[in-house]
Amino acid sequence: MTEPTPTADEIRAVVADVVTRVIAADASTSPVDAPAPPPADLTPEGPGPLATLAIGADHGGFPLKERLAADLRDRGYTVRDVGTRSTDPVDYPDIAHAVAVAVATGECQAGIVIDGAGIGSAIAANKVPGVRAATCWDISSARNSREHNYANVLALGAGLLGDALASQIVHTWLSTPAGAARHGRRVAKIDQLERRYGTRLP
Repeated sequence: MTEPTPTADEIRAVVADVVTRVIAADASTSPVDAPAPPPADLTPEGPGPLATLAIGADHGGFPLKERLAADLRDRGYTVRDVGTRSTDPVDYPDIAHAVAVAVATGECQAGIVIDGAGIGSAIAANKVPGVRAATCWDISSARNSREHNYANVLALGAGLLGDALASQIVHTWLSTPAGAARHGRRVAKIDQLERRYGTRLP
C-alpha cells in the first residue's frame, strides 16, 4: 500500500521542529559563561597612542561629521573619514557599512556614524559581524553603551543633536571604559547569537 504524500503543512512542521532542535542544541553546548573580551581602550588616558577612529556620515550628517572629525584630530586621534564629502544625497547604509567594516576588520579601533536620526546607520552597521553599534542621544546613553554593551560604533542623529551636545556625547563615549565581567558575559551572549545565525566577516 502506498504511503500518503505529506502535505505542505506537515513538511513545514517537520522542518520547524528540526530547526528548533538544532538551535536548542547549539544553545546548550555553546560556552556563554566566559565574558566577551572588552573592546579597545579608547580613553585619552589609556595605554599607548590614541585610537584610530573611522567616521562617516550621510548628507544630513555631513556638517556635523566635519566638525567632529576636526575636533578629534585636534585632540590627537587618528581619524579615517570614509565620507560623504558633501551635502549631495547619498545612502546611509553604504556609509555605515564602510565604517563598520573598518572596525570589524581591526583597521580602526572604533567608529562613528552620523545620519539624520542615528537609527538607520546603527541598524546597518549592526549587520556587520563583530560590530556593536549604539545610537546615543545623551551623556547617559553614551556611557551606558560603552560600559554595559561594549559598543564599538557610536551612531549619532545630526537632526536631533546640537553640535555641543554631540561633541559631549562623543567625548563621553571615548572616555568610558568597558564595564565589569558581568557585562562581558552578557555581551558574549550577543556574540553567540551572531554565530548561531551564521554571520561572518565580509
